[in-house]
Amino acid sequence: MGLYLFHFIMKKFMSKTSALYIVATPIGNLGDISARALDTLKSVDCIAAEDTRHSSKLLNYFDINRPIFSLHEHNESKNTEILLNRLQQKQSIALISDAGTPTISDPGYILINKTREIGIPVIPIPGPCALIAALSASGLNCQQFVFAGFLPTKQTTRQAKLKDLFYETRTIIFYEAPHRILDLIEDLITVLGHKRYVVLARELTKKFETIYGNTLDQLKHWLDNNKNQQKGEFVVLVKGNEHAFTHSAVETKRILKLLLDELPIKKAAALASKITHEKKNKLYAQALALTGKTI
Repeated sequence: MGLYLFHFIMKKFMSKTSALYIVATPIGNLGDISARALDTLKSVDCIAAEDTRHSSKLLNYFDINRPIFSLHEHNESKNTEILLNRLQQKQSIALISDAGTPTISDPGYILINKTREIGIPVIPIPGPCALIAALSASGLNCQQFVFAGFLPTKQTTRQAKLKDLFYETRTIIFYEAPHRILDLIEDLITVLGHKRYVVLARELTKKFETIYGNTLDQLKHWLDNNKNQQKGEFVVLVKGNEHAFTHSAVETKRILKLLLDELPIKKAAALASKITHEKKNKLYAQALALTGKTI
């Protein structure tokens, strides 16, 4: 009786109130969907989904019979305007992705941004998220982390992005597809070194869920010798650089370069030390390397 009353109230409320609901859905195990997510999906006027065919299976499983609307990277700009028009007509809309929390490496940002701009509430319905699930079980630092999403598919661009993260002291998290996982591991070895510790989390919440951590050289060996572990969607978690400057290395380098354009090496290093709180002798050595000079 209590759940029925709650659903009745939700439906009455949504029928009179325009809102965009950001609804997290399971990343594998259907039992992870929340009661609030189900009530929301059953009560909205329509559901915006990344892949309507994929999401229809989820909705049918839970006997959710609401109109479903396509919103993916190729039609996001066009279809956002249609959805905004529905919101302005006092309709309620739920945004879902193929799996997990919408907009995390998935479309929906444009719709959310424009909905907020016109003053219509955007309401999150929290739930599963692959990167958070993987991080929580990784054993790596969860207090501070960087989510880099999917890296570029082109090797040179991918390696350039990794080089920018070389000095990052926080845990770094990527998403990767199965057909590129070996390429990513090889690039990580090239840029970060074969002894950097990395955790691979694949097929989270599914039958063949695997969470495995090791140095990159051992991780590559493990993957090369087990083709099954190369399958599925991956979350890749990289341990932060324990030997990096405490200040952002990229920012320190940028500051040092600017100062070197105007000042002698010794003065540039001294001023950079005051700005970044890094040790002067380390910055002096870095300045020498940047200018190609020796002591």
